[in-house]
Parts: sequence; C-alpha cells; structure tokens
Amino acid sequence: MTTRPPESLPAFSACGIELEYMIVDRQDLSILPIADQILRGEDEEQVNDVARGLMGWSNELVRHLLELKNRQPVASLDKLPAAFQNEIRFLNHLLGFYGAMLMPSAMHPWMDPGRETHLWPHENAELYAAYARIFQCNTHGWSNLQSMHINLPFANDEEFARLHAAVRLLLPILPALAASSPIADGKATGFADFRMETYRSNADKIPSIAGLVVPENVSSRAEYEALILHPMYRDIAPFDPQGILQHEWLNSRGAIARFDRNTIEIRVIDVQECPQADLAIAAAAIANVRMLYDAGRTELAAQQALPTERLAAILLACIRNADQAVIDDEDYLRALGLRPGRYTATEVWRQLLIRTQQSSHRLDAPWMESLQAIMAHGPLARRILHAVDNNYSPANVNWVYRQLCQCLQSGHMFLPS
Repeated sequence: MTTRPPESLPAFSACGIELEYMIVDRQDLSILPIADQILRGEDEEQVNDVARGLMGWSNELVRHLLELKNRQPVASLDKLPAAFQNEIRFLNHLLGFYGAMLMPSAMHPWMDPGRETHLWPHENAELYAAYARIFQCNTHGWSNLQSMHINLPFANDEEFARLHAAVRLLLPILPALAASSPIADGKATGFADFRMETYRSNADKIPSIAGLVVPENVSSRAEYEALILHPMYRDIAPFDPQGILQHEWLNSRGAIARFDRNTIEIRVIDVQECPQADLAIAAAAIANVRMLYDAGRTELAAQQALPTERLAAILLACIRNADQAVIDDEDYLRALGLRPGRYTATEVWRQLLIRTQQSSHRLDAPWMESLQAIMAHGPLARRILHAVDNNYSPANVNWVYRQLCQCLQSGHMFLPS
C-alpha cells in the first residue's frame, strides 16, 4: 500500500460539486455571452474565478456559461443545496441588471452554436484558442452543454484502483437518472441525453481523448498514465506542438483522474432544474459508488473484468433512452449486486436505492424524496418532453423552459401539476 501525500484526502471523506448554467435573456431566453460582466474582482478587474466563502463562480470556454462550485471539499452534501441556491439567487439578482438570468438543464433548446458561440477571451484564452484551432468548438458538443461534476478523493493507489473500478461500473447508468437534454435546434433530438451524445464525439478527430467515454480498467496511477494519458498526449502532439493542451484535463472520458488533486471527476451527469435535484442525484451516485467500493476482493475483480465495450453499450442505451433503457447484461447486473434478468434502467435504480436504504450508507429523507419523484415521473428529459407534448413551436418551447428557469430561482423540482 502506498503512503498518502499529506494533502490527500481518504476516499469518501469529502466531495466537491460543480454545477454549470447558461446565461440567457430574461425576455426571450436567448443566449447572452456576458459572463465576463459578472466575473469581476473587488476592484472590478476581470477575473476567471470569484470567491464567496465556501462557494465560488468561474467560467470555462464560452462566455454564456457560469460554473458554481464549493471551493473546498465538504464532508457532507447536506448544506450544499441551500448554498448553491443562495448563489443562484444572488447571480440572478446581478444578472437582472443586464436583463439576464440563469437557465438550467444541460442544453439550450434552440441555441445556434455556429452563430452564437463566443469563446472566453480572457485568462486561459490561449487554451481555448488551441481547442478551437484543433476541434470545431462552435458546435453543440463544445459550446452548448451544462453538467454537474462530482469530485471524489482518493489517498493512494489502492484507494484509486477501488474507486476507479466502482465509478467505472456505475457510470453507464447515471444518465438514466440525470438526462435533461432532449431538445436541441428547437426540436426533439431522439436522445434523452443529447448533451452526452454530442459530448462523446466532440473530439473524434483524436479518438484517444474520449475513448469510449467509459474509462478503461486500470489498477494504479502508473497504469492510468500509460494506458490513457500518454496515448492522448502522443496523438494530440502533432496538432499541439507547444504542449498547451497536454495535461490530464485534456481527457474527455466520462470520469477522469485528476492526479493534480487526487480526485476522480464524474462528468456524465446533466445539470438539473434546481440544486436539490442535482445534489439528490449526487448523493445517490456517491452512496452506490461507495457500496461498490466497499465490496471484497472477489467483487473488485469482477468489476474490473467487465470489458469497457460492454459498459459503453449500456451507457449508449441510457444516453438514448435514459430511464427506459433495457439492461440485460448478466455480468453487469451481477457486478451491481442484482439478479440476472431484463430490467429497465429505472428498475435497476429502484433496486439499488432499496439496497442503499438497507445499508450503512442510507440516504436522508430529503434526498430520497427527490429521487422518488424522479423514479415516479422520469428524469428531467422525460418531464420536459411531457410538458412540450409534441408541440415544438418556439412559443411553447419557450414557455416550458421559462418554467425551468422559475424552478431554478425558487429551488423546486419540475413536476407534473
């Protein structure tokens, strides 16, 4: 067992959450690229990060996006819904002076990225310019996607191997709970999670960057660097001779190792309509990752033995059909602790949550209340489609997404009346 660096946190001792939101015009809900008007320091100088106690705001890549996060790891998620909600209301107050507000969900429903993409021109502009030069960043898969990231720590190689195996196993079914992007270009896309459908192919020019989105099995940092990071750096080098992008954050898999801070960052979760829903999904994900992590050596071997291609096939089914995706891979179900059979993704999650509530990682009532609403009414993508009711007129889609904006401001879930 390797020793733990002094700054490292043990697995599950803390967590970091990031939530991304788009800035839109209050009148017509069109994209507004004004994040740099909000990200200002004490002397009104331009900054990339604003610190407000526990919480912070930042920007990545495009000027219509704001990212909210807890700046320091927290031992419990319990206080984060209120903390995020407070930041959202304060930001909406500030944005009101510009006739703007925040919009939730993982994709803007009618943004034209070819026309409306404005890259961040301030700090890190060199990085974003390099991405734009190598890839086509004025597309949905780059400039129209908002997600929740969950950052889970590990202290050493043993914890990393177990955590990576557990995250890798749960990753394919997370969109079944969290899909919130069924509409783009003003119409239904055919995918509950169109954000992930576009995200998984946004770097196809260099396939090693995203792989199959589900990460390959690895058992150590050295193996991760050899199998995932170094091939990626090698493949992008001809396009990036100065090495601007050759860092571990170039990795676009659905969960990536951040050895610069000893965390695994989960990236396949669409942002929801309010922080309470986001954090409930995070709580469910963390509790189930932890149960998989706590399994014995035999179970760990079974987790690691599952081929990436089979896990990726389950992920693709959940990207398309979310809660209604069919899961019948017997080895996968056994690895999750379920009996072999033919399940919908919702049925899998119901079984996992029952088991969670019977374990020492039992979820508190507020999390379960939100999760039970998702189980009953479907993920946000399903609820959006239900509200639109096959009427994709601009006025009707605008009406539905205006309700989502109201949910974000009030902190309530978007549920059938």
